[in-house]
Order: sequence, then C-alpha cells, then structure tokens
Amino acid sequence: MEQHLNYIIEHYGYIGITILLIGGIVGLPLPDEVLLTYVGFSIFQEKLSYFPSLVSACVGAAGGISLSYFIGYKLGLPLLHKFGPKVHITKHKIDYTRKLFEKIGPAILVVGYFIPGIRHLAAYIAAINNYPFKKFIVFAYSGAFIWTFTFITLGTVLGKDWDKVKLYVSKYSFYLIGLLLLAVVFYFFWKKKIRKQK
Repeated sequence: MEQHLNYIIEHYGYIGITILLIGGIVGLPLPDEVLLTYVGFSIFQEKLSYFPSLVSACVGAAGGISLSYFIGYKLGLPLLHKFGPKVHITKHKIDYTRKLFEKIGPAILVVGYFIPGIRHLAAYIAAINNYPFKKFIVFAYSGAFIWTFTFITLGTVLGKDWDKVKLYVSKYSFYLIGLLLLAVVFYFFWKKKIRKQK
C-alpha cells in the first residue's frame, strides 16, 4: 500500500490526493486515513508542502461528500441497497446511520469522517432525509477540514515514527474515534436536557 501511495504522490502530486479522497468518500475501498497520514509523512520528507497538501485534501473530501449528497439526492435509497454491499455498505450500516442521523445529524456530518462506514454514508443519508444543502455544506465542509487537518498534521509531526503511526492509524483509530463520537453524542443529549430544564 505504501508503495502505491508513494507512486501516486510522486506522479500525480496534489491532484492525486484530491482524486483519491473524492473516490474514498464516495465509497471506493481506499484507506483514507492512511493516505492522509502518508501525505503528512511526505511533507515531513519534504516531498510535498503543507498548505497545498491540506488544501488538496480538503477539496477532495469536500468534493467527495458533495458528490455523495447529489448521488443520494438524485438516486436515493434504492441505489444504496443495490450497490452498497459491493463496497461493504450493508443494510445494517444504512439503517444504523439513518437512525443516528435523525438524532444528531450535524454531529454525524462533522465527526462522521473519522468513522469508516459512517463517513461513506453520511452524505447519502442527509440527501435521502432532505437535509438542506446549505446546512449540509456548513457541517460537512467543517468536518472535512478537521479530518484532513488532523491526520495530515499527525503524519507531519510524527513523521520520524511513520511505521508506528501507520500501525495505530490502520488498527486502532476506529476505537479512539468511536469514543470521540460517544462523547459528542453525550454532549448533544446533555445540551438538549439542559434546554428542556430551562
């Protein structure tokens, strides 16, 4: 995988980062977090520059999630049920994301990037639920920046320990991000409870 990423970055540079992230967000089975941390590692090696890399990644993530929204808006739920299983998007994941989105839609659009499966479904579910596109952009693009900034910066700062970073990102990030999502969910419910008490 590292060789493939290195080839893409060397031959296609910033455009390659954008295209890969668009594909990854739409649902192609690509290791997005590993890609972003490898971009950071390439910045550490001075193969890439930080700001253009971050911009390219943000454009890719924002472009991918916008494309997913429009696909969901035009083709709807039948598309997910038909083609979802081919890219590991199961009916269980779809139903789970729909229920979660109904409760905490904005949080899902921001934090959902950090969770494989949710990241790929959030925009489709938003469109299917007729979530306003203007509100969608605010939360989805904010999440795109936070997500890309987090992993690119992680790869840059910890570049000398790339092998360890790669291991933790690929194996343990899901659990850490799961805890983060639980914290966000707890915060939203706590805030809602406080409002009701007032």
